Formats: sequence, C-alpha cells, structure tokens
Amino acid sequence: MIKAIMTSTAMWFSLAVMFPLYAQEQAPTLGSLWPRVKENYPGIGAKRAAVDAADYNTRAVKSAMLPQVNAQAQNTYGTYEGTPGAFFPQAGLFNVSGFPESSDGSPAAANMFGSATVEWELFSFGKLRKQHEAARMRYEKAVSEQDAYLLHLKKTLSERYINLLYDDAKLKWTKKNAERLDNIREITSGLSAAGLRPAADSLLAYSTYIQAMGEYDKWQGYKTAALAKVLELYGSDTVYLSASAERFIKPRAIRLTNSGPISDAHPVLDVLEKEADYYSASGEAQQRSALPSLSLLGGYAYRGTGIKSDGTASRAWKDGFGNGTNNVLVGIGITWNITSLHTSRLKGKGLRKEAESTRFLHSQYKLAMRTDLSASEAKIRQQYQQLSKTELAVDQSRSAYEMYLARYQGGLIALTELLQIRSLLELAEEKHIEASRDYWMLLAHQAELTSDFDFLFNNL
Repeated sequence: MIKAIMTSTAMWFSLAVMFPLYAQEQAPTLGSLWPRVKENYPGIGAKRAAVDAADYNTRAVKSAMLPQVNAQAQNTYGTYEGTPGAFFPQAGLFNVSGFPESSDGSPAAANMFGSATVEWELFSFGKLRKQHEAARMRYEKAVSEQDAYLLHLKKTLSERYINLLYDDAKLKWTKKNAERLDNIREITSGLSAAGLRPAADSLLAYSTYIQAMGEYDKWQGYKTAALAKVLELYGSDTVYLSASAERFIKPRAIRLTNSGPISDAHPVLDVLEKEADYYSASGEAQQRSALPSLSLLGGYAYRGTGIKSDGTASRAWKDGFGNGTNNVLVGIGITWNITSLHTSRLKGKGLRKEAESTRFLHSQYKLAMRTDLSASEAKIRQQYQQLSKTELAVDQSRSAYEMYLARYQGGLIALTELLQIRSLLELAEEKHIEASRDYWMLLAHQAELTSDFDFLFNNL
C-alpha cells in the first residue's frame, strides 16, 4: 500500500514538474526567437566578417614593427666589365662579376649571387605606434558597429513580430465580426420568412455579412505578408503565436522610472566615439609619417664567379659556383622624406577635423536620444492608460450589443439600430487592437534607446 502511494506521489510530482516545462515550450515569447535569428541571419555574419577583417588589419599593422627580412638568389650569365667589390643589390637588380680590366679567357662568365638583409626600424617618433593605435580603433569601431547592428536587428524583429500579432488580431477581429453578422443574417432570415421583418432586412444583413468576409480576406493577406517578414529573420517554416497573441491584447504594464542620462556605452554612441578616436589616431599617424626613421641594417652576401683569381675567365656554367666570396654588413640608416612634410601636415589636420566633426555628431545624437527617451516614456504611461480605457469600452460595448441583440430578436428594435450598435462594438475592439500595437511599438522604441530588450522579449 505504501509503495503504491509513493508511486502515485512520484507520478503526480513528475507531472507537476513537466507541465510548466511543456507549457513553456508551447508558449514561446518574442525572446525565444532571437537566438535563432542571431545564429542564422546573414546580416550578422557580414558584421562578424567585418570585425575579423579589422582584426587581421590590426595584426598586419602591428607586424610592421618587427624586423623586415629580405632574401634573394641569382644565377646569371653575362659579361663582366667593371671593378671589383662587394654590394647588396635589391631584388630585381642583377649582379655582374666584376674584375680588373686585364683578363684572359672567355669574354663572358657565369656567376652566382645570394643575399639576405635585415632592416629594423628602431625609432620612428611614434609613427608605427600611432598607426597601430588607429588600426586598433578601427577594430573597436567594427565591434561597436556589430553591436549597433544587433541592437537595430532586435528592434526590427520586435517591430515585425508586433505587426504580425497586430495583423493576426485584426484577422481574428474580422472573423468575429463576420460571425456576428452571420448570426444576425440567420436571425433576420428567419424573421423575414415568418413575415415579422421585411425582406429588405434580410438583404441588408447579407450585404453587411459579405462585406465583413471581404475584410477578412484582406487581413488574411496582410497576416501572410507579415509572417513572411518575420520568417525572413527567423529562418523557419512557421511561428507559434497563440501565447503571444493573448499577451499582445492584454499587455503588462512596465514599471517606468525617471530616465537618467543616455549611457556613452550605447552601441550607436559608441560607434561615433570609436570613429572619432580612429580619425584622431590616424591624424597623429599621418603627421608623424613625415618625421625621419632610424633603422638598424644588417646583411650577408655570397657571390660565386667563373673568373679565377689569376684573371682567367671561364664560360662554363658550373664554374659560376666557384671562386666564392662572403661579405657582411652592419650599420645604421636614417630615412627622411622631406618633401612630404607639408602634405602630411595638411592630411593630419584634415583627419583631426573629421574627428572633431564626429564628436559634435556624438553630442547631437546623445541629446536627441535623451529627449526622445523622455518623450517615449511619457507616451508609454499615457498609452497604457488608453489601453485600460479601451479594454473597458470593449467590455461595455459587448454587453450592450448582447442586450440589443436580444431586443432585436424580440422585435423591439429595427435592424439598422442593431447594426449601428454592432458598429460601435466593432469600433471599440478595433481601437483596443490599435492601442495595443502602439503600446508595444513604443516599448520597442524605448528598448532601442536604452539598449535593453529584456522586458519586451520576456513579456510578448
């Protein structure tokens, strides 16, 4: 007996635990759509690729601080007029085996040359450091642009989902109106057949019903179009709306506090801040590019030639690898492009002005967003008040319609009066649906301004 009771208790406990999970699976919120959108939408992939590209560019600029190593190898055959000596030609320049004027043997000889050089820029007056700083700012700007894009995409998803719920509500509303009119049509037809109502009432009721069905067809198309827009982002075959549709019509009130200053960490403002920093660092790097560079130089060269030490020259190709010589060099070099002083200074000033312009734009955006947030919060408070009133108006209109319908069935009022009351009920329901849409749209706008979509994603 005890075992049976324990088994029964465990079963009921399992059902109690599983039911909320099952209900949660069957009642998704707007926020449940976002992970899939974030994972699969191609626009996000494009922004991620842009961030990776900026990261690779930062690494490439940083690698310029490392010693630059060049290597080359040559094997040539030609004349050897010239003077002896060691040299390190750049890649693409050919080496000739030099020797004293008096020489016996072939007028041309083979030779082999190979060299490696190292150039390390030891001091550049901060030019490379500023270039790396500008590249890093470009990377951070790309990251901020990705964050701003994700924020905007959240708003886009929210607006499309709200429009889908609005069209779904209007579709249900037109269906309900059509059912009411169909009921009136059936009652009127019965009364007309019994001779209690004129035949014109039956025609009028049928005409009004057909108009309602046409309106239903229109909103069916609107809902299909709105669903296609949501599925473009979501990337699935369908979206379940039953739970969200109920929350759309009867939304929860959001607890609003007095809005503080817009944070500089807001993605839109952060993009402008990073862009200004990028222009500023680029301007510094541009101006410093006109300053000289101090470099440490080093090199090693091997040369083989077909000319022997006694002056005898051989045209045989294998002899070009003989009579080898080795040379090394170490030194310090200064490079200064003096003619770029004026041009670099002007370009640097231009980039600094770009930074100044972007910072002014940052201040403008911040002020506009702060004002827009205050206005949005005031609208949300009053919009929720309107929702409460329109919901009450719907309840009262529905009760009045049921009373007038009963009076019409009893022959106390005419069809035109009943249809007028039904129109008032229809108008009250439509106003409530539109007020619900406006309320959720205001919340989506506020969420973008505060970069916080938690309430919207969890309550719709």
